[in-house]
Amino acid sequence: MDLRQLSYFIAVAEERHLGRAAVRLCLPQPPLTRQIQALEEELGVKLFLRTARGMTLTQAGETLLKDALSIRGMVGLAAERAHRAGMGQMGRLDVGVYGSSIFGVVPRLLARFSAEHPQVQLALNHAQAWDQVTALRQGRVLAVFERWLPDEPDVESELLAREPVLLALNERHALAASATVDVAALRDETLIVGMAPTMAAAAVELCRSHGFEPRFAPPASDIVMATLFAATGLGVTLVPASMANVHFPGIVYRPLQTPAFMDVRCYYLRGEGSPLLGAMLETVRGFRGDEEVGAAGWGR
Repeated sequence: MDLRQLSYFIAVAEERHLGRAAVRLCLPQPPLTRQIQALEEELGVKLFLRTARGMTLTQAGETLLKDALSIRGMVGLAAERAHRAGMGQMGRLDVGVYGSSIFGVVPRLLARFSAEHPQVQLALNHAQAWDQVTALRQGRVLAVFERWLPDEPDVESELLAREPVLLALNERHALAASATVDVAALRDETLIVGMAPTMAAAAVELCRSHGFEPRFAPPASDIVMATLFAATGLGVTLVPASMANVHFPGIVYRPLQTPAFMDVRCYYLRGEGSPLLGAMLETVRGFRGDEEVGAAGWGR
């Protein structure tokens, strides 16, 4: 018994007539009759009672019809699921996340993706930047959302969002009373940055553009820890707007008078052909188009 025989059987069972079933199947009636007879011989039971008015199902035929309809439905579902998986509409998508972007931009992006692809299961891998490239290469994640990953020839990236930079400082700091802060006012401040080399380099570039060299504290492990240190009054730090969702005791956030921006990017392996990754990149592009994108980047 195969799927073709089952489809023939279902047609005859539903039409209750060989001639009408043959028309429905676009088959001559004699081959259809032979297929039904072969199926009955294989099963060793009569499936139909032949009458002058047509075909009536036996008890065995009624039982087979229920199962055949169930099998046809499962086959259709399997085909639909395969199609949806091939279009990136279902399956499991593992993504890497780390750093301040998890407090604002990335959750909003992932919520949009889930709304657009409700049958895709998202799994998050939280690890530091230097471990995320290994995770990509090992296939443990398909995409990584980060502000910066080391430049690697097999890793590509797509801009997700460009967030305004804020100054994070202790609430008792003199600059906390200002609605906005001029970068030049940081000339005599101790600046705390994360360990990513681009963070310090970007801070130097920003300060030099305002006519001074920054004075750095020992680097923190990441932006989150830099913000925590700023909350204790050990210095000030420049953070993306997502960090404003994190309320450490004693910390306040102030915008800069001259806007600067930090990028969040989606990193993935060059040549990766996963439909799920393709679906995620489509969502990233749509999300980016809806965000306000600044004129210049800061601190990738």
